[in-house]
Amino acid sequence: MLNGKKIIVVMPAYNAEKTLRKTFDEVPKDVVDSVILTDDYSMDRTAEVARGLGLDVHIHDKNKGYGANQKTCYKLALEKGADIIIMLHPDYQYPPKLIPAMASLISLEVFDVVLGTRVLNGMARTGGMPFFKYVINKILTFIENIMLGRNLSEYHTGYRAFSREVIASMPIMENSDDFVFDNQMLAQAVYFGYRIGEVTSPSQYTNESSSIGFRASVVYSFGVMVTSGKFLIQKWNLRKFLMFDGRDGRKVL
Repeated sequence: MLNGKKIIVVMPAYNAEKTLRKTFDEVPKDVVDSVILTDDYSMDRTAEVARGLGLDVHIHDKNKGYGANQKTCYKLALEKGADIIIMLHPDYQYPPKLIPAMASLISLEVFDVVLGTRVLNGMARTGGMPFFKYVINKILTFIENIMLGRNLSEYHTGYRAFSREVIASMPIMENSDDFVFDNQMLAQAVYFGYRIGEVTSPSQYTNESSSIGFRASVVYSFGVMVTSGKFLIQKWNLRKFLMFDGRDGRKVL
């Protein structure tokens, strides 16, 4: 616990056998109350390794997608009574040692959402982010800041911390089961007025790091623009979308 808040780390996993142990070893056990791993029907020994480490393991009966994996993670975390939920990829791309810093900003009620951003101080390129992904990241973030009316350094990091209220109240079940789920969550957080903070996070890209290719990046970019467009359309009261409807959209619980 931290400041009396129960902290649960969720790991949406797919073929993370080689990096899971290294990631888990650096999770600060004096702060984190529980670690939940949801295995999206991996083809390797991810679930077996996770059980050996003592993680709370849940396995999908088929591959459902990155977004669907997170939906399961958040549902399980809420059911276990989490006050703060940290989403950490088990591929060791992000440093688990930042968990206390991210969680403290929420436990002290400074922010409702905290992002581990890779682009400040040149961290992304230093850590090996492919150049085309870096450029796409910067362009999309610039456009989104204009459309969403914010000034974040990055909307596309996979390292995130949320208060229980954020996860429980937003209609994230209306979001995509694919990679654009991450971006839709942040657009929802902005729409519903939650406070979003950032901490600088190193990152490293290796052969074991989860990453999407160029074609998938293009599809993701299109999804990001569609999400931002829906955000503006609803803000301007031109049309309603369930992903931005706090009353009718489906909740996690």
